[in-house]
Amino acid sequence: MPFHRVTPEKISTAVTRQVEKLILRGILRPGERLPAERELADRLGVSRPSLREAIGELQEKGLLKTRAGAGIYVADVLGSAFSDALIQLFSEHDEAVFDYIAFRRDLEGLAAERAARLASDTDLKVVGEIFAKMEAAHRKTNPEDEARLDAEFHMSIIEASHNVVMLHMMRSMFQLLREGVFYNRQVMFKQRTTRGALLDQHRAINTALQARDPEAARAAVEAHLTYVEQSLADQQKADRNEEIARQRLEHEQSR
Repeated sequence: MPFHRVTPEKISTAVTRQVEKLILRGILRPGERLPAERELADRLGVSRPSLREAIGELQEKGLLKTRAGAGIYVADVLGSAFSDALIQLFSEHDEAVFDYIAFRRDLEGLAAERAARLASDTDLKVVGEIFAKMEAAHRKTNPEDEARLDAEFHMSIIEASHNVVMLHMMRSMFQLLREGVFYNRQVMFKQRTTRGALLDQHRAINTALQARDPEAARAAVEAHLTYVEQSLADQQKADRNEEIARQRLEHEQSR
């Protein structure tokens, strides 16, 4: 008969599974510090020995790391997504930039479509609040905050799509963006790209999501990233033209 004795789950195992789910769902993020042992045990309603056993197991799995004198942190589980050699290769070849944008356009368009259909009201509230912060940063003319919130806005949409594989894949991609491996806003602003245009594009994305319009949400994301792609292509062309112009000037001055 296909039955076996039911055994109660160990408390430490229950703790381990809870922390694993929080990491899997992107709620606990790489580098995030866990509460102190006493506080965490109280929150979970378990004994400190049971908590220590669970933390030990999570450390063996590579999900948590101990920093001497600093506590327990979520491990950088995204760090192995790309090797150092591949990251270096990305940074040295322009085609990787455009492939990166195309990849984001495809996946983020799908994520926006899913979020418009599947996101909870709370998910959409998070997206809306991040956009409100973008508007505030725009009024204060704070480019650093705008760039950070830009990434957070896009990640909030991916989180709202409720696909954990997509979530962790895109977090690894945004890690490269934050590290400056790919484009940054300053490059775009050399062209006629304006902070206002980018804000308006994000507003269109947010509006479509809040209206729960899947087609409009996807179209708004794709239009935004197509605009980014064209701005960067225009800047590369402008840089090449400037180099040719300098050579001509040097030649004329030497005649």
